[in-house]
Amino acid sequence: MSTAEETKLRTRVVEVMQAMDARGLNRGTSGNVSARFGDGMLVTPSGVPPERLTPESMVFVGADDSIPAGQLKPSSEWRMHLQILRRRPDVGGVVHCHSRHATILACAGKPIPAVHYMVGVSGGASVPVAPYATFGSEALADAVVAALDGRNAALMANHGQIAVAPSLSHALLIAEEVEEQAAVYWGCLAIGGPNILSDDQMAEIMTQFRSYGQKA
Repeated sequence: MSTAEETKLRTRVVEVMQAMDARGLNRGTSGNVSARFGDGMLVTPSGVPPERLTPESMVFVGADDSIPAGQLKPSSEWRMHLQILRRRPDVGGVVHCHSRHATILACAGKPIPAVHYMVGVSGGASVPVAPYATFGSEALADAVVAALDGRNAALMANHGQIAVAPSLSHALLIAEEVEEQAAVYWGCLAIGGPNILSDDQMAEIMTQFRSYGQKA
């Protein structure tokens, strides 16, 4: 990757982290973003508010867990990001945030069922909940990787949500839709419960999704 391409990717990581804040998906220094880069990744630094992030402050972590000297301290969740990128060659960008309704459901241990066909953007007929583990731990990384098996999104018990995709832009869109579906489910629960789509109905939706949009 050329220097110009690296700068562009670093800038995009900053933009996505700031977009999460601007769109209400995240607050303060919570949440983190990473992008595949060379044999490792670029990840947001720990404890830096979105408005203070710069392309130069993004942290490179090697595939062997190495963190070259002279950089800021990486996000406490860097292990989770790197594990995902190792296990999922289809993933180029990872977005983790504490969006309100997704976090409410995560704290209640409630996966998002097929309350609306757009739940399918998660890659399945529901959005599962990864078991709780301490933030920044290998145990959390393992739990999240398992929950994401074959999927693009998951809730993280008593924590938040995570979305993955080939690009950061796509991962951000998935995170936004997961938050919307969490809000829809939360609202349905408040008025007596949702009408859940059947497995057959969701199977048809997933087939439709494969040909949806522009396929260049």
